[in-house]
Amino acid sequence: MLLVDDQELVRYGFRLVLEAQDDMAVVGEAADGEEAIRAAVRLKPEVVLMDVRMPAKDGIAATREIVRRLPDTRVLVLTTYDLDESAFGALQAGAAGFLLKNTRPEEMVSAIRTVATGDAVVSPRITSRLIEMAVPHLVEGKPDQAGLAELSAREREVFVLVGRGLTNTEIADTMYLSESTVKAHFGRIMTKLGLPNRVQVVIKAYELGLVG
Repeated sequence: MLLVDDQELVRYGFRLVLEAQDDMAVVGEAADGEEAIRAAVRLKPEVVLMDVRMPAKDGIAATREIVRRLPDTRVLVLTTYDLDESAFGALQAGAAGFLLKNTRPEEMVSAIRTVATGDAVVSPRITSRLIEMAVPHLVEGKPDQAGLAELSAREREVFVLVGRGLTNTEIADTMYLSESTVKAHFGRIMTKLGLPNRVQVVIKAYELGLVG
């Protein structure tokens, strides 16, 4: 785990919480985006807990660079407000999700475990609000449907349900599938469409007019 925040006291608090977990270890800290990139490249952490607003290089730019250089590293961004447009920018940059800074410790720990397994931590409620923010930025005209024809019928069904904000568990219940099967379908959807995370899959579903 790499902790990135310009406030030392915040990093200290996060470290105390995370190092109390048997399955977590903090391998480094950074106080700004530039330092975060250097530390991530050097340490190759499984998860980066990234503040959005920092001096020098902000968390969005740092997230974009870390995801580009280290595609296996998952970035979980921190923001003060769930409607902060910077959170949407970080998700566009490839973050696996975001948390509010006032999130309870047990929720933060759970979220980190979730992104470490390859899933995202953006609830359907927040996904809907992010989509509202994304709509003005969606490209007008005929959307690029490259890759869509490669999806199987079952993958397309899963794609639509993800676009509606359902979790993997909810999709499994709806389609009478195992959760592991849903995860496998979702992984192939991301690969075929060239999308890095769940939120961008949702946005793509909106762009293609599959959900609205």
